[in-house]
Amino acid sequence: MQEIQIVLPDELAYSLKEKWGNLERKLMEIIVVEAYREGSISSGKLRELLGFSTILETDKFLKAKGVDLDYDEEDFIADRQTHEQLEKEGKLKIKEH
Repeated sequence: MQEIQIVLPDELAYSLKEKWGNLERKLMEIIVVEAYREGSISSGKLRELLGFSTILETDKFLKAKGVDLDYDEEDFIADRQTHEQLEKEGKLKIKEH
């Protein structure tokens, strides 16, 4: 992983840290969201980089940032295959009505 250093005035760094908490995490989120918005990375890569375990977490995060999840037929097929695999492995609980 490449490390990038950013120099901020102390006053700004303290102020942002108070507001945002972990500055490294916040900057990673900003960069990853912008990369996703411009099409440089996929939703799957965004999910991986930010450590989300589901597409729902990813969607919720993006919505909070004002970005729509780009979910296409390829994503649907991949999700369907994952669902079928989990079903075969007995890892899904099927809710009966």
